[in-house]
Amino acid sequence: MSNVENDTTPLQNESFRDRIATVDEKGKRKWVYAQKPKGRFYNIRTWVSWGFFALFFALPFIKVNDRPLFLFDITETKFIIFGKIFWAQDFFIFGLTMVTFIIFIVLFTAAFGRLFCGWVCPQTIFMEMLFRKVEYLIEGDAAQQKLLNNSPWTATKIRKKIIKHILFYLLAFIIANFFLAYIIGIDDLKKIISEPLGNHIGGFLSILGFAGIFYGVYAFFREQVCTVVCPYGRLQSVLLDKNSMVVAYDYQRGEPRGKFKKTMQPAQIAGDCIDCFQCVKVCPTGIDIRNGTQMECVGCTACIDACDRMMEAVKKPLGLIRYASENGITEGKKLRYTGRMKFYTLILILLTGVLTVLLVTRKDVGGTIVRAKGQLFQERGTDSLSNLYTIKVINKTIKDIPLTLRLENAPGRIIEADGKDILVQKEGQGKGSFFIVLPKNFVNKRKTSVRVGLYQGDKKITSIKTNFMGPFNRL
Repeated sequence: MSNVENDTTPLQNESFRDRIATVDEKGKRKWVYAQKPKGRFYNIRTWVSWGFFALFFALPFIKVNDRPLFLFDITETKFIIFGKIFWAQDFFIFGLTMVTFIIFIVLFTAAFGRLFCGWVCPQTIFMEMLFRKVEYLIEGDAAQQKLLNNSPWTATKIRKKIIKHILFYLLAFIIANFFLAYIIGIDDLKKIISEPLGNHIGGFLSILGFAGIFYGVYAFFREQVCTVVCPYGRLQSVLLDKNSMVVAYDYQRGEPRGKFKKTMQPAQIAGDCIDCFQCVKVCPTGIDIRNGTQMECVGCTACIDACDRMMEAVKKPLGLIRYASENGITEGKKLRYTGRMKFYTLILILLTGVLTVLLVTRKDVGGTIVRAKGQLFQERGTDSLSNLYTIKVINKTIKDIPLTLRLENAPGRIIEADGKDILVQKEGQGKGSFFIVLPKNFVNKRKTSVRVGLYQGDKKITSIKTNFMGPFNRL
């Protein structure tokens, strides 16, 4: 007989989950009726959310040098960050920025858990601080919502549902418009709104598509975005450790749990947890924080406010559920700057340094020169050789730039194929073809490195290296 079968010790307050909190034993969705939170953390989060809304809806209107402050035009691989434009040629900078940001998230999570999710994640803020509040206003608190959903279809129920979903879609439509403004720019969005629909069918369908997605997420999918779609929650197990600050239940102080009665003597009182389940009722993802840190927890602090309110009512110290680390609860240790955090910090500093150098040395005008494919050198007269090249230039400034090409490190000349300078429009790209002509006596090997200068008038903007192909070495 196994040790488990011989063990007759009763299990007290033990629970085990083999599925997420919003799915029942049959695999069906369990709808979360989150009770409206109240308390100091909720009040602070409300003010933070107002700041987020102000930024989200104001940023598309802010311009620097006639450019949007932020623009993420995926269709044209054009990104503007703090007024600086980045094209596909700058993708390595953008990629390094994303890697640096990921390292920052790893470091931040190792130290402070999912503080980002609960306080400034757009999904959490829009759901809890906008759509959920509209739902409370129309259908009432959690108990009233549940009663309404389980009741037969009456005129009152139909009216409330219609009003709620109309408002939900209108909010989703507004968010979709501003979301699209971050992709195409506020000026193009104004054109879609003000000009005839036939001129912007694609843009209008994009708005409707985004609006439908947002409506579906906030009206129906809700917390499933955090528990099923978002990878950040699933990465908690490798990002968090016993020194990470999370929303935690102080089981040292709270256990064993026991119902509270005013007539109880001090000797009859067990742990501080009175098993009121208020922390569960306010949780937007339906978990019991007393079971420890869980994948679904977004660190929204609703359980902290609910528990503090109950502790205050039964005249017990606040903070039974609070921001703390596992070591802070078991050993009373404060948040430590661990070796893992130091390692992440070192990587973050190195990446930030490299990124800073790249941004400082980044040129506003750049280009590439490529020899014409399938062509060898050509003889020009009796003493010269020529190669045909194609040049592509990108202009990251807000002014049109006429460019003149000059040969810098070799005797010879450049002849434009069409006889004209290259005009590169603002925030655009230009291209052209030209010949490099060199003396035969200068070309003494198969490949000769040459440098072409790009000039605006007499002002040198940049230079580009390329190779001049000549005949095989001659004796």
